[in-house]
Amino acid sequence: MKKVFYAFMIVAAGLMIQSCGSPKKMAKSADEVSVTCDPQVLEVVAGKIKADVAVTFPEDFFHPKAIVEAVPVLVYNGGETALEPVMLQGEKVTDNYEVVAKAGATISKTFEFDYVEGVENSRLELRLTVINKDKRIPFEAPYKVADGANTTYMLVNTDGSLAYAPDAYQAVINEQNEAQILYLINSATVRPSQLKSDEIKAFQEFLTNLKADERRELVSTDIIAYASPDGKEDFNAELSERRAKTASDAFNKKINNKNVGIETTVNTTNVEEDWDGFQELVTSSNIEDKDLILRVLEMYSDPAVREREIKNMSEVYTTLKDDILPELRRARFIANIEFTNYTNDELLALVNDNIEILDEEALLRAASLLEDAAQKVTVYQKAIEKFNSDRAKINLGVAYLALGQNADAENALAGVSDKNCTYYNNATGVVALRKGDCETAAAAFGKSDLKEAQYNLAVIDILNGNYTDAAAKLNGAGCYNEALVNILNDNLDAASDIVADCDCAYGSYLKAIIAARQGDAEAANAALEIACGNEDLAARAENDIEFATIR
Repeated sequence: MKKVFYAFMIVAAGLMIQSCGSPKKMAKSADEVSVTCDPQVLEVVAGKIKADVAVTFPEDFFHPKAIVEAVPVLVYNGGETALEPVMLQGEKVTDNYEVVAKAGATISKTFEFDYVEGVENSRLELRLTVINKDKRIPFEAPYKVADGANTTYMLVNTDGSLAYAPDAYQAVINEQNEAQILYLINSATVRPSQLKSDEIKAFQEFLTNLKADERRELVSTDIIAYASPDGKEDFNAELSERRAKTASDAFNKKINNKNVGIETTVNTTNVEEDWDGFQELVTSSNIEDKDLILRVLEMYSDPAVREREIKNMSEVYTTLKDDILPELRRARFIANIEFTNYTNDELLALVNDNIEILDEEALLRAASLLEDAAQKVTVYQKAIEKFNSDRAKINLGVAYLALGQNADAENALAGVSDKNCTYYNNATGVVALRKGDCETAAAAFGKSDLKEAQYNLAVIDILNGNYTDAAAKLNGAGCYNEALVNILNDNLDAASDIVADCDCAYGSYLKAIIAARQGDAEAANAALEIACGNEDLAARAENDIEFATIR
């Protein structure tokens, strides 16, 4: 009976040794440990590669006196990057590592690697070593955890969306030329001397010369008669009407004579009491206490009250009666003119033949008509030289950006005085974006309300891994970056619609990615053939994990 018992104990001990194993056996039993990773294909996001790795040790695998060192290593073309090891220990180890019980366990860790060139073709390994009694026993082979790494977001176009500050050029400019006659107090009689004044003669000469001016056209004439704001209101109303009649008669008989001969609509109106003219003349005068007079006009709207309060200022009223009120007993003759400005063709011709005659707005418009950014630079420089134009400085910077001359653009923008201009902030943001200073760029774009600034903020979102925000900013833009962000958000149909008609290298590269993700190897390879006409894209495609399934 004792022999049977001893035999049973020996067998049981053997089974225990077999089940618990030994540190050496742990290293040789790597196939019993399972390792998973999310994602299975690594992706670079905002310059980082994150991997959620789970290692499952089965029951009776982990020796109670063993320590396991797990080192995550990213192996790529040209090198490898190892992170700090994860240390695990059995139940009887007295160190302060994470414990794996005899019953088994799943240990989950998140690893993060910095992007380095070459990780486009890489693999994530987990290298395990058993440590026991100062002995290191490596597992027979490392665990391949995941492939990597997808860098599609790096295809983002960081040139920036440019916007030129607009001009205020007018194809047709409304002009006025006028003259006036003065009446004696309480009179509506036009004195002959008034119709012979230099002012009236100059007005007649202007009307006569209009016939030979190909750019100016008289569209209408206004005659406006006034009464000064002193005296009774009903009398002034009647007086201004009579002055309108006599002024109209004088215009038709004397001013618009046979030498002038205008044939336009003449509109005749009257103003009963010319308080607006009164306020204008007082404001521009040097009359003592004029601020008090203006305050009365502001405080009271009733004409009778205004007149009473002003007359109460007896000394001031004497000056008004002599210097201001006589100027308001008048009739104005106003010629309304339409000036036809230079056409686009004329502006372009003048840029080459006589640029000096162009004003600021004409120069800005002419530059906008030029397709060659280098020619734009010349015109903007002229606008800066002649007018110290802020808009020209901004647009000069934008033209330099279009030419890829970033340092010149920065210098041009440095001279802008209005740092709050929405076009200035978009342009300076593009300068910072191209320098890789996303923080400064974002601050500048945030000060601009242009749609281009929103598109540029979307670029920064893509670089920072905020693909949903980027998609919202680019929604409807129909641009390359919108197609890219839809790929990053796995909205492949939307991305495909945007690049459907694009046959450029980068657009074709996006088409290839879309087709590869959809499993259409033939379409992917056809698009790649076009894209790889670009040497940079051809080199990228060789290691791009997007095409791993179609190689």
